[in-house]
Amino acid sequence: MEADFWHQRWKNNEIGFHQKEINSHLQSFWPEIHVKPNGSVFVPLCGKSRDMLWLRGQGYHVIGVEISPLAVESFFAENDLQPEIRKFGSFEYWECDGLSILRGDFFDLQPADLAGVDAVFDRASLIALPPEMRRRYALHLHALLPESVEILLVTLQYPQDQMQGPPFAVESQEVHDLYAKYYHIDCLFSLDVLAENHKFRERGISHMDEKVFLLRNHQKLST
Repeated sequence: MEADFWHQRWKNNEIGFHQKEINSHLQSFWPEIHVKPNGSVFVPLCGKSRDMLWLRGQGYHVIGVEISPLAVESFFAENDLQPEIRKFGSFEYWECDGLSILRGDFFDLQPADLAGVDAVFDRASLIALPPEMRRRYALHLHALLPESVEILLVTLQYPQDQMQGPPFAVESQEVHDLYAKYYHIDCLFSLDVLAENHKFRERGISHMDEKVFLLRNHQKLST
């Protein structure tokens, strides 16, 4: 699943993954995250998510990364924001009032790009990737982040043979396989949400569990 796939999805407006409302799990479980006042939050594969506006409204500086220029342009236009745009390294930086979106490839990020980040909100990143890319994603994310960072992760679990992703099914065991070496993992929420997702019922899904995980670095817990 390469960049062209996502460019085409945005070009064709095939963006069912985009949520028009603020994610309810973000609002419910963000208090579990320990972020200093005026801290920085990273939103990987951010699209034009309005969750970034909510996080900014809580007083944080928000950093997103997104490969689609159309998604980035749409985010600022739809929210009446006037960004300053500059080129630096592999990325275009779109910046405005506590928001920075790095337009480019997540896998081109370097630790210096996220040096000041305190937390991560991953609602639609891990589940956007096929199995062969998820380990690479998790390893790269860990390599980028300062040790003290906490991660709020949202996943979906359903029989993968009943639907071709994205979004892809990510089992709880895979979350542990990907992250347990570096993070203590707590499951904060688990619920079958198929009844409220008719588009997935129409595709023949028999059940769909939405889960929310809190990841805290082992070293942070030991201090």
